[in-house]
Amino acid sequence: MTDPAACRAVLEAALAEPARLDAAARQTLAATGEPMLEQALRDFATAHAAAALPLLTTLAGDERARGVRRAAKRALYRLAQHGVSAPAPPARRPVVERQPERAARGWLSGVDGTGSRAVWVLFEGGFGRSALCSLIVNDVAGVLDVAGGDITRKRLEEELRSLRASQKLPWIEVPAARAVAVVTDALELHARLGTSPPSTFARWRPRFEAATGVSEAAPTTAAADTALADRAGDLLALPELASWFIDPEAVQSDALALLEARESRLVVSEQIKAEREAAIVARIVERELPPDIRRRWAGRLNEMAFVFDATGRPEPAAIARASAAALADDTRDVTRQPFAIGLARRALEIAGEVAAGRLNAADVSRKP
Repeated sequence: MTDPAACRAVLEAALAEPARLDAAARQTLAATGEPMLEQALRDFATAHAAAALPLLTTLAGDERARGVRRAAKRALYRLAQHGVSAPAPPARRPVVERQPERAARGWLSGVDGTGSRAVWVLFEGGFGRSALCSLIVNDVAGVLDVAGGDITRKRLEEELRSLRASQKLPWIEVPAARAVAVVTDALELHARLGTSPPSTFARWRPRFEAATGVSEAAPTTAAADTALADRAGDLLALPELASWFIDPEAVQSDALALLEARESRLVVSEQIKAEREAAIVARIVERELPPDIRRRWAGRLNEMAFVFDATGRPEPAAIARASAAALADDTRDVTRQPFAIGLARRALEIAGEVAAGRLNAADVSRKP
């Protein structure tokens, strides 16, 4: 059995140099009779007070030496009775890995005549949390507007019902990757133009960047079907395409020329009047629809074909695809394409209404 002096020597050495509380030192303490060890620890604690706390705490946690552990705990208790105690350890917090957010659902509206559409993307993370990002994107300017935040499932369903009731354009649910791809295209447009999306997009950018690993193929232009493309007038007559026309501001002078021709006092045949009007329309189409602009309109048509298909309307979808294919074909004479002619004629009509003061120019501008 170890004597009290040897026990005290081990404690003093460990206080000066904690590394000396090795297996041999612990064995020395364990071999001391419990009454002697308890007395040695009590004297040690009295002599060193707070300085003794680290060593006593270590011994009180020694699972291998029950007698040492018990004696050390009693010494700590006595110190605490005199107001000397170690600070309580912080409560252990469960380690919970936060699940990364993912794009879980997506929605798209149809495309309006300025090339704008609404996009919703629902991001889901850990603990059932969801955040909805609502955007307006445009194929000329990129991201125009951004809003959103955390949302509950119930609130989301309420918002969807309200939107379907008020939305003038078709509104469809799509794979999340498809909605993300539309936003990604808008961001790439900003990069090409050297512009930036609204500052409110900053909080959403990491989510979209993380969600771009999987892409959903955008509609492609099929081969042109002339018979279907010739029915572009039926397509433009649909309420979803009521806002589709060339910017009236760009054809203001043409509208005045057409108005003068119609009001001329010269007696001319209806055929000559029609030929003059057709020449004005052809001039507009050729001037306002160069190849790059035609491809933009073709893209809008393909997007609307996708929307028509998603809403169970295969006929307008087929006409839209055929008209898109005709526009995208640079070998075709654009001045003879019904869709292009329809855009120009509608622009002329609206420009005439603006000139007559029946419409406000700002209300019909096609600038995003």
